[in-house]
Amino acid sequence: MPDTTFGPKGWTPERLGNLKGKAFLITGANAGAGYQAARTLLSKDAKVVMLNRSVEKSKAAISNLKNEFGETAEVSFVRMDLASLASVREAAAEIQRTVPSIDALICNAAIAQVPTQRFTEDGHESMLGTNHYGHFLLCGLLFERIEASKGRIVVVSSLGYNMGIKTIQFDDLNWDKNYHQNRTYCQSKLAQMMFAYELQDRLVESGKTGVEVYVCHPGASRTSLVKTSADLKTRVMFGIMSVLPIVQSAEKGSWPEVMCATAAGLDQRALYGPTGFLEFVGPVGRGTLHAHACDKAVMTRLWKVSENATGLTWQF
Repeated sequence: MPDTTFGPKGWTPERLGNLKGKAFLITGANAGAGYQAARTLLSKDAKVVMLNRSVEKSKAAISNLKNEFGETAEVSFVRMDLASLASVREAAAEIQRTVPSIDALICNAAIAQVPTQRFTEDGHESMLGTNHYGHFLLCGLLFERIEASKGRIVVVSSLGYNMGIKTIQFDDLNWDKNYHQNRTYCQSKLAQMMFAYELQDRLVESGKTGVEVYVCHPGASRTSLVKTSADLKTRVMFGIMSVLPIVQSAEKGSWPEVMCATAAGLDQRALYGPTGFLEFVGPVGRGTLHAHACDKAVMTRLWKVSENATGLTWQF
């Protein structure tokens, strides 16, 4: 059944009011959906802090955004590499010094379809380490600042969460025995969702309901995600797909995360994204959330594993 929360056109940025005085942090915002989300928020006078790995690309992105929205546009960046827990800690410390309030932290950055098994500098499988552990640590380090602002955490996942093994491979988290560029990626996106839903539960249990946590996905969008890490065969395949009508623009792919960062009246135990063909494209609204993403026993175990992997024990 199609989602009708926002009418037949779904949620669009036209619903946004002025966001002057609001501050949004976006990981991976120098290209793709993250960049488009920054554009939309800046167009409404928000402050945007991008957390990116590349200094050069970040400076270019800021230059482009200031050309579009004027030199007074409040956009800046903090260098952060999600594949390095030390880098995440350094970035969080800088944010604590320079960003007095956080209305939403949008966990947008990711790597995908890494063709061969690789590891982060901390020894974790690269996609799980970057997509999940890096964001888990960042959210934990910034939680008090987000809570003080009664802000939001937005986790950008992927429909891939439903295309892999549909659980967490705890006995081989690095996929030493059965590494596969797609299934391993899918597990990393499932892990991100489970983190978000477990965080929701822990906030309710602790009475800290001032922070809202949402999960969304961009559908099938034309972004640089696959180009940055996939092998040639995968890049060619996605290149062919990108010209088909089942793939939408990066701008439209960014709408779910902007909606989750700003809109009122959303349900937290949900998955938001396109609601059209296969939920790849179409009006933005509430999509299908499969039960395995909320398996309580797995979520609880993953939380403990994540705290051990990152060296961070969340305080509620």
